Amino acid sequence: PRKVPLMTARRNAALVSIITCAGLITAACTGSGTDAGGPASDKTFVLATSTDPGALDPSMGASSALFWASRFAYDTLVNSALDGTVQSGLASDWSQDEEKVVFTIKDGITCSDGSAFTAATAAANINFISDMENASPMLGAFLPVGVTAEAEGSTLTLHTAEPAPFILSGLSDLFMVCDAGLADRSTLAAATNGTGPYALTEAEPNDHYTYQIRDGYTWGPDGAATDGSDMPGEVVIRVIENETTAANLLLSGEVNAALIFGADSDRLDQAGLFSVSANSVIGEAWYNHAEGHVTSDPAVREALVKAVDLAELRQVLTSGKGTAPTTFATVDPVPCPGEVISANLPTFDLAAAQAVLEEAGWVPGADSVRVKDGVRLKIVFIHDSALGDPGAAAAELARAAWVSAGFEVEQSQLPTDQVEPILFGSGAWDVMWEPINISSPDQIVGFVSGPDIASGGTNFASIDNAGYVAKVASAMEQLGTAGCATWLEAEAELVKANDVTPFANNQVKLFGSGAEFGRVSTIMPTSIKMVG
Repeated sequence: PRKVPLMTARRNAALVSIITCAGLITAACTGSGTDAGGPASDKTFVLATSTDPGALDPSMGASSALFWASRFAYDTLVNSALDGTVQSGLASDWSQDEEKVVFTIKDGITCSDGSAFTAATAAANINFISDMENASPMLGAFLPVGVTAEAEGSTLTLHTAEPAPFILSGLSDLFMVCDAGLADRSTLAAATNGTGPYALTEAEPNDHYTYQIRDGYTWGPDGAATDGSDMPGEVVIRVIENETTAANLLLSGEVNAALIFGADSDRLDQAGLFSVSANSVIGEAWYNHAEGHVTSDPAVREALVKAVDLAELRQVLTSGKGTAPTTFATVDPVPCPGEVISANLPTFDLAAAQAVLEEAGWVPGADSVRVKDGVRLKIVFIHDSALGDPGAAAAELARAAWVSAGFEVEQSQLPTDQVEPILFGSGAWDVMWEPINISSPDQIVGFVSGPDIASGGTNFASIDNAGYVAKVASAMEQLGTAGCATWLEAEAELVKANDVTPFANNQVKLFGSGAEFGRVSTIMPTSIKMVG
């Protein structure tokens, strides 16, 4: 719900989604296929999104809105089922060892422009994303760094630079572009060129996007096809920023699906609307470690975390329904469950936060703002507007606490499509509330280690945590869940250093009116059934 501001990872996610409900990077999407039997219905399915997806190239954006839109027009090599098992997609078969993953691409797959999708097309997609010069946010999030691809006939082989324990999970969120789009990616900004069950026919940025169903589609998750009689013939994604407005349109039947995580969720439940839910992180604080930012000072980060009552922020942000995060991966099915967050967070203590700053040389100035060597203790604090009114209220609580500790706070609330270029471009921020939802621990590695944005990487906060890097290297040597204990130890290093602070999870609900569907973090198009 990353993949609300849930950035599933510009250059992720996931930003992984970025979210599921608010943010960057989303991950691990699934849904059951419809049964064959006649043409799709002539009904229109209207999906509300709180932010515009921006440029539509599925390999070059990290917002949740783009993930949702891309799912209709593009496919992935494999898909993830709700129970974590791998289902077919563009590939019918696959095998994996410590050095490579081999896929057999299905015969007869066609693109929306009528061309054939082949193993060579898939290889070109992988090699584009893997090339750091292209600055794809998918690299390091859904595709491990160093992967190369080659094709021979219908066989696609991915060579991994090192063991990639969760590569199949990542590939289930890596959308494949067709040859014409690969040849000229500028054509993907306002159009689609994929193998998905729908093709874009109209784009009105910040208003709506219209997709028409494709006949003859038979290569969806586990063989899902568009000839199910209950699938909508047309899909319209409407940009509706206000959650209450989206809820009202659900009740009136003008919208068929909308992600709701605030107080409006209760009245939709009471009205008996269909819904599916997913666990997601919606409260996650990032601190800019880049040179020239006060948050590069470990004492400043420690004070920022100690000065706020994270339990109170969670209560406000989730309207009392949230839980404390336990791991960085939240999107079910999580392969490495555990508890590494709460046990490693500093205790809330405003006086202790002030003492940490004092000891580090940040002393009170004439106007109560602390100073050190002539530099004011000022932070630029940005939070995603997709968090709605609860997010704004929680942000105000945090701002007040930081002011009490001696910070000057420049606060702003921005939509996800404006947050992304700041995180992955200008770097004009110190504290950012932008949750990144992931399903496996390796998907966040590129965001919290390795090259920063200036160096062509996705480490937007310029984090340099030697303990985390060492433990990740050890965990990567083992396939699947064998390295889970080490992955959790690595995550603990990030929390102890106050490099990033997850503080609120919530069950985010996707409501349906006149339609039903299956999903984890985005709707699987072939699971949509128009009802009523």
